[in-house]
Amino acid sequence: MDKMKQYEDELRGIIVRIIYYNEENGYAVLRIRPEELPREIVVTGLLPGINTGEKLLLKGNWIIHPEYGQQFQALSYQIEQPGDAEGITRLLSSSLIKGIGPKTAEKIVSTFGTESLDIIENEPKRLEEIEGIGRAKRVLIEKGWQENREIKNIMLFLQRYEIRINLAIKIYKTYGEKAFQILKANPYKLTQDIYGVGFKTADTIARNFGLGKNSSERLKAGLLYLISQYAEEGHCYARKENLLKRAEELLMTGRDKIASILEILLAEGKLIAENNAVYHPVYYHTERKVAQRILSILNCQTTQISAFKSVDWNTLFRWLHDRSRIPFSVQQKSAIRECLTNKITVLTGGPGTGKSTITRALTTVLQAKKLRIMLAAPTGRAAKRLTEVTGLPAKTIHRLLEFSWQDGLSFRRNESNPLDTAMIIIDESSMLDINILNHLLKAVRDDTSLVFIGDVDQLPSVGAGYVLHDLIACGTIPVVRLEQIFRQQSDSSIITNAHRIRKGEQPQFSRNNGDFFLFPADNPQKATDTIVQLVTEKIPQIFHFDPQRDIQVLAPMHKGEAGVSELNRRLQTVLNPFSGAEDEIIQAGKIFRKGDRIIQLSNNYEKGVFNGDLGFIKKIDRELQIVQASFEEKSVEYEFSELDQLNHSYAITIHKSQGSEFPVIIIPLLMQHYIMLQRNLLYTGITRAQNLVVLVGNLQAVDTALRNNKTAHRNSMLNLLLKDKSLNLQL
Repeated sequence: MDKMKQYEDELRGIIVRIIYYNEENGYAVLRIRPEELPREIVVTGLLPGINTGEKLLLKGNWIIHPEYGQQFQALSYQIEQPGDAEGITRLLSSSLIKGIGPKTAEKIVSTFGTESLDIIENEPKRLEEIEGIGRAKRVLIEKGWQENREIKNIMLFLQRYEIRINLAIKIYKTYGEKAFQILKANPYKLTQDIYGVGFKTADTIARNFGLGKNSSERLKAGLLYLISQYAEEGHCYARKENLLKRAEELLMTGRDKIASILEILLAEGKLIAENNAVYHPVYYHTERKVAQRILSILNCQTTQISAFKSVDWNTLFRWLHDRSRIPFSVQQKSAIRECLTNKITVLTGGPGTGKSTITRALTTVLQAKKLRIMLAAPTGRAAKRLTEVTGLPAKTIHRLLEFSWQDGLSFRRNESNPLDTAMIIIDESSMLDINILNHLLKAVRDDTSLVFIGDVDQLPSVGAGYVLHDLIACGTIPVVRLEQIFRQQSDSSIITNAHRIRKGEQPQFSRNNGDFFLFPADNPQKATDTIVQLVTEKIPQIFHFDPQRDIQVLAPMHKGEAGVSELNRRLQTVLNPFSGAEDEIIQAGKIFRKGDRIIQLSNNYEKGVFNGDLGFIKKIDRELQIVQASFEEKSVEYEFSELDQLNHSYAITIHKSQGSEFPVIIIPLLMQHYIMLQRNLLYTGITRAQNLVVLVGNLQAVDTALRNNKTAHRNSMLNLLLKDKSLNLQL
């Protein structure tokens, strides 16, 4: 049957609002103001590339949705140029063109009427006739109009190759008019040049461009992609056998062919093999540089804190007690002594075991001796907490090392410009990955002492490496593990339950008064409904916490009805509902609104924001196509096309919560999360809470997480490199 004959109805109208948009396939839910009907109509269908204010000719069928009533189901569409002043004003007000917002759109249309679009297209200099539009703004509008037209053209072209709309825009912004030639020559270049493009996306494009299944470009790109995936999973290298097996599954090609391509990559230096390990060169050299620097510091005979080699410890601890009024335990005294007499020390322990007390003691003693001390942590929130604990300024590691994107994404503190300090204390060291540790060690003088403080039982770093675990396991570095929970904190169910969970024991849940609750839910729908009610009603009413700033939902997974994505959608609807089109933008398949809680998804060195940073959207400027966000008092601007770097943070994954603390934590824990139910995941989640923990789920899921203590193995050679001192001294 001719497909056109399936269409029973036509609908022509202007897009008033985009309610939902999926960037992957272009599926949209719209509100349309029809030409021939007195009311707005909901339209659904695959409608890629549409914008608020555009005029559409839709073909499809009227349906009755069981919950939402009458809708128009579009099966095809055409974008038409609006012919009336109202339609043109809506189109220009839709943030389609940088430089034109609602007020400027009204001025243009009131001046030029229905000729406005022709004026912008053919006589843009005439825009300067309008008050408030000077040469600079006219040039911005002219450039925006041209860019939009070119994006539309390349978008229509790339759609033939099954390239989704948002990616087409990114391709244009990255490559400009050279986009087609670059894609035709090597579509896999997208994985290197454009954030968020993986091998499978590039491979689909390559196949549509006619690149052969067994082409060397494809097989090389697949192997390099898998090595990068190993790094994203936390590994420094891939075992050769596992790499070849995964490559067979990904590339659907014989192992012999893949093995020969691997040998070519090794010969070209794009990969490095040592015994059964296959590395990206960056991680191969980084592991060895880290081991070399650690051993160099340990072997240095001079230290700026040499006075503590012969100190009277009884006198020192009496002095500390008089200053702090804290009765230090035998283990705490041992920890302080180790940190002050060793070049590198690892201090690990769970919540309430005295890590903060020891940190304060170290800073007090070093200040009394007029010795300089520096404090740092991987995240801004962790650094802020370190400042609160010690009363001294603490920085993120990036700030400590004076990161500068102007100098080519480098750190100004390095081996040529080291940090001048007697001791550096790094808190939340479980979050350290091999790359940031390498940069830190470059900036450490041989006579500086290092103290790494962290909880090794928490989840490991997001980045590659098994740093804290390897530092503890190597046997080369002194380690103090704090076990005792101190009496002044033992009345907290959060702390006692954290230690029970760490040991695999069932937590004790509060019934009426308390700070550790389980709300029953046997399915994701029930769990999500309960969480929304807890965040918006029960916890604010009973405990008086602010739902926007104090309560954080942590989910084990992204997907599913009780996953991060759905929880964010539900919580945004209640906590920050639609208040007007001027304060809302749909980008990267997400609806962003002024006032939204957000999280940065990747390191952006130029903007100075990093993976896991939490903030709020303060302003949406539709005219300049900019979103202004605040992160810990730092203001950052994003172009609309950069919003794929952000997600909502009403709910975040437990992995993303590392290094942060929140007054209230809510965690859905269901058997549907089975693949992620691990003891260290649950332990990490509840130790993010300061005042209140609420689990929403069932005891079966809790028991499953407690029993699963098989921490995911990470491929790291640092442990062995630190053990083999003779090998590393020759690096």
